[in-house]
Amino acid sequence: MTDAFLGAAAGTGFTFACTALGAAAVFLIRGKRGGVAQTLFLGFAAGVMIAASVWSLLIPAIERAEEAGQIGWIPAAGGFVLGAAFLFVLHALLPHLNMGKEKPEGLPSRWGRSTLLFTAVTLHNIPEGMSVGLLFAMAAQAGGDPTLTGMATALALGIGIQNIPEGAAVSLPLVQEGMSRPKAFAMGALSGLAEPVFGCLVVLGVGLITPYMPWMLAFSAGAMMFVVVEELIPEAHLSKHSNWGTAGVMLGFLTMMVLDVALG
Repeated sequence: MTDAFLGAAAGTGFTFACTALGAAAVFLIRGKRGGVAQTLFLGFAAGVMIAASVWSLLIPAIERAEEAGQIGWIPAAGGFVLGAAFLFVLHALLPHLNMGKEKPEGLPSRWGRSTLLFTAVTLHNIPEGMSVGLLFAMAAQAGGDPTLTGMATALALGIGIQNIPEGAAVSLPLVQEGMSRPKAFAMGALSGLAEPVFGCLVVLGVGLITPYMPWMLAFSAGAMMFVVVEELIPEAHLSKHSNWGTAGVMLGFLTMMVLDVALG
């Protein structure tokens, strides 16, 4: 338990630090966000999450289920659907405002635009934190198995890399909304706090979820894929630079695939 908690804390702490690093862009970038860069970064984040869902979550879920004598695709498919449904419900209920849109989604609220933007990205970070925590917990259960530890490390690295532009994507619009740069930086950094919180919570509850680990891995994959399909890919194709969004998806997928295979 201690090794799993420390691993999850270190992994999600790294991803949180990357979000804060990206949020610091408010002190370096003046004026409006670059269309090409923003589109490329959104696509890259989508590609990383697609590859992570397959290599780091769904394939291990199937393998873990088969090792336990189960039919591998059942928990993989079932958990995937439940994860997507979980994010669907959160999106339907929690007030939030996605990048590039004027109308908030979720239940009606009196929250300001800055709070709604912050909520949207925080919502997306929940499955990412859960995924990193689950893989470190699985590695610890296997006695620190080098392959599983490598997979967990690769996932943390991949998510951390895509969190850098994600942090900037939160903080820069807040400045454009009239918020001071220090406060926008703080909001952008704090949007990544959901990852260490949920990553560590998963580890703390590992004793209860161990029999359902294949379901939980697939659950995280489904939640991540919902974010990709619902938000990241559409947002990457909103501008006239949509081809760069497609290139970003390809690059992100390739990066995460290489990290997972090389380290796992």
